[in-house]
Order: sequence, then structure tokens, then C-alpha cells
Amino acid sequence: MNPLLASAPPPPGIEIFERILAAPAGLILLEGCDNQALIEQFRAIVRRSGQAVYLWQPDLGLGNLIDAHARVPGSQRLGAALRYMQQSMHFGVYLLMGLEPPLSAMDSTLLRQLAKPPAGHVRRVVLLDASPALVDHLGDIALALKGQPDAPLRPRLRDGRWLFA
Repeated sequence: MNPLLASAPPPPGIEIFERILAAPAGLILLEGCDNQALIEQFRAIVRRSGQAVYLWQPDLGLGNLIDAHARVPGSQRLGAALRYMQQSMHFGVYLLMGLEPPLSAMDSTLLRQLAKPPAGHVRRVVLLDASPALVDHLGDIALALKGQPDAPLRPRLRDGRWLFA
């Protein structure tokens, strides 16, 4: 075994991605991170793992991170994108960027329904760069995660693997 391969640290963004997947809530507010860098890190993770991660932007709609040109038709409106997320029966992490209040009553209801963790599969809706007004509007239905830990994690080499603890 090549010792250089065994000691390679995990790719950037994997710790945040794993915290999102392990979260007990279906709706997550991600705070304190560089969104463009995080999206590129997630794109690299998704290309290696093949997992379904989508990005919604108001002007572009819902698109898969693996293929930037693959868009979900008719998903430019938030309500249509939220219904697509709700009806999906598969694993999925949905990043929402540029979501601005006020939300319609239907959009608020759909977000509240998506906040409940599904029984059979992992589905996480992650709000990036949420405004304080949107955070207040959602109240306690969303779980807040910090994008960057309080103290930088220092890697330790243990049994030929890097550990972050």
C-alpha cells in the first residue's frame, strides 16, 4: 500500500456535507460559509460519489450539481421546485440559494412539510445565505448549522489515516 495515498486528507467540504446528511431535521440553515466555494466543493464530492445534489437559484431553477446543464423543467418558481423535492422518493440534498422573503403561504407550507425528516430516505433541504428575515420567518422548524467550525480542526495522523477531531 502506498503510504502517500493512505495519508491523504479528505476533500474540502466533506465534513460539512456529512453534517448535513447526519442532521436530524429535513430543513437546514447553513451559516457562515463561502457559498460559491462550498458549491464547487460539493460538486467535486458529488462527481466522486455519484450522489444526487441539486442547486436551486431563482433565475435558473433546479439543476443537478454533476451536470450544470441538466435542469429540472419548470422549476424556476420556488413552489414548483419545492413540490418536486417533496414528491421525490429518492436520496437528495437540495441547496436553495437566493431565497428571499416574503414567502407565499404555499411556499411556507411546503418548507414546513420538507422540514420533517422523511421516514424511508434521506432528503435534506439546505438554505444558503438565508436573510435574517427569512430565519425569523421559519422560526425553529429549521436546524441551523455553521459552515465553519468555531475552532479550526487540526488533522491528526492515526494508523495511517487523517482524523479531524
